[in-house]
Amino acid sequence: MNILVAGGAGYIGGVVAQMLVDAGHNVFVFDNLVKGHREAVPEQARFISGDLESAEDIALALDVAQADAVFHFAALIEAGESMKHPARYFRANVCNSNNLLEACAAHRVKRLVFSSTAAVYAASDEPLTENSRIQPANCYGETKLMVEQMLQWYRAVHGLRYGVLRYFNACGAYGPRGEAHSPESHLIPLALQAALGQRPSVSIYGTDYPTPDGACIRDYIHIHDLATAHLLALDYLAEHETITCNLGNGTGYSVREVIDTARRVSGRAFEVVEAPRREGDAPRLVASAGLARRELGWQPHYTALEDMVASAWEWMSRHPHGYASGV
Repeated sequence: MNILVAGGAGYIGGVVAQMLVDAGHNVFVFDNLVKGHREAVPEQARFISGDLESAEDIALALDVAQADAVFHFAALIEAGESMKHPARYFRANVCNSNNLLEACAAHRVKRLVFSSTAAVYAASDEPLTENSRIQPANCYGETKLMVEQMLQWYRAVHGLRYGVLRYFNACGAYGPRGEAHSPESHLIPLALQAALGQRPSVSIYGTDYPTPDGACIRDYIHIHDLATAHLLALDYLAEHETITCNLGNGTGYSVREVIDTARRVSGRAFEVVEAPRREGDAPRLVASAGLARRELGWQPHYTALEDMVASAWEWMSRHPHGYASGV
């Protein structure tokens, strides 16, 4: 198939693009490189520079790719930032996604796989299923939910088959590709940067949540397992109109537990600072991914937090300053 990967120079998009290439697809990566890295784009994929703000850029990319399917990863992803700059998030994540969907309809793209998030759910003490209460705690989650709703209408009106994959916390590395955001805000790379001596400490934002140790609890999923689900979703849409499913391991770890694991894996001590809560942080988000297992035949291989952190540590040790310092 000819596949356009929007945001394919990013952390998850780059890994999925490589897996699509390895599976024999013709892959075209569309990215503005504002957040992505040219080095994350597979050598075998064709890179198309462009921006989802531009209908002309999107049309050109779809014309060049003659795309049968689209993977949509391009978005702003920082929940905390979204509560400070909501307008920026609604423009980038909602308006730009509509530009892409409109172009897909005009070019008669048959399938689309969308990168969504567990942030669409209300916090719960129980593992979250796809039928759990929807109530985003931040603007980021709201923007992703709005795109999910848009997809329902594009399917009803234009026949666009779609998969919505609600991620929990992606982590780890796959081959030469790892996590390198600027600025970095994700817990595992932040803790490992502290282990590398690149930052003086790592912070725990909120120590009075209704959890066993007072810190937020999250579900972590290795990038390899996350990417594998995307290829399964693409195949699923050959026979089905739509699927919406969670991607997580079903095990929650607190911020303190993740930090302790980073210390053990790296073998290095670093300072931890207790800080006030951040607006928009849910106390607990843990997945029930039974639907993905049943419908997609998905089976995660990385289930232990220590293995996931070790994967990230190995990559960061080789790339202490991200892609600019790769060896």
